[in-house]
Amino acid sequence: MVNIVSLLHTSIIVNDLLQSIDFYEGLLGLKADLSRPDLGYPGRWYTFGSQQIHLMELPDPENNVDIQIDRPEHVGRDRHIAVQVDSTENLAKLLDSNQIKYTLSRSGRKAIFCRDPDGNGIEFVEVS
Repeated sequence: MVNIVSLLHTSIIVNDLLQSIDFYEGLLGLKADLSRPDLGYPGRWYTFGSQQIHLMELPDPENNVDIQIDRPEHVGRDRHIAVQVDSTENLAKLLDSNQIKYTLSRSGRKAIFCRDPDGNGIEFVEVS
């Protein structure tokens, strides 16, 4: 048996890297990890703690005329990544001021769900 110790990174396909950089760096305040090598396509890495988010500007395999994807309004019922934040209250104010739609956790936890500019789901969980 293999003992999985931790999640190292999650990769997200984006259509417009600059627009995504505005969201992840400009809005959320993540700092770019400049150690990303040239992988032959545009991208950006973000490191926080021992985890990373990898943005990859590549053709989206789900963006095909033969595929119809109906994403649920509540991101918690769709594929998403979850990150810990220090304050969901502050995050809600930030999202409101930038007119970004979000939903609150339906379980009563302090959690907010939204989508990035490409529709990728993100869960922000306040952990005491």
